[in-house]
This record gives sequence, C-alpha cells and structure tokens, in this order.
Amino acid sequence: MQCQTVKVGKECTFWATSGCTYIGRTCYPVVESCEGCNRILTLTSGRYCSTYADPRVKWEKSSCNFGTHVKIEGKVEEVKMKNPLKASKKAAGGGKK
Repeated sequence: MQCQTVKVGKECTFWATSGCTYIGRTCYPVVESCEGCNRILTLTSGRYCSTYADPRVKWEKSSCNFGTHVKIEGKVEEVKMKNPLKASKKAAGGGKK
C-alpha cells in the first residue's frame, strides 16, 4: 500500500488500512552513515530510506546490508592446485591397497 504520512505516495510495506504499523507509527530519517547511498529518498518532509523504516537500527551493530555505498571486503584464500591425474584416480577409487 502507499504511505499516507511521511513518504506520501510511495509504496510501503508497513502501511495498512489502519495506518502505519511500524514502531512509533512513522518512518525515521536517514542517519549520517547512510550518506552516499542510492536508496535515500529526498521528500518535502525530509530524507528517508526507501528500504527501511528506521535506518539507525541497521547501523547499530554493523553496516547496513542494503547500503549501496558500503564496500564489502572479503577474505581471499589461495586454493592449492591438485594434480588432475591423481585426483581422477582417487575419485575412481584406484588407490593402492
């Protein structure tokens, strides 16, 4: 349904026929950590996240998993190359007995 309070006219998962169902019955503005994200909606009532009703909660424990400006650094492991001949023999069960 479409929001009728803060994000007027935007689709909202928290909007029901009884009104906003989120805690506090409203969406909360973006926090400083959200700056640079492509999901920020700039409306006449302020700047809000298009994905979450309370972006502050997403940043409390770690970075927001939907932040388009967040760079995820992964650990790269080197894989030891196996001898393909030995690997095929082992897979076939042709090892020494």
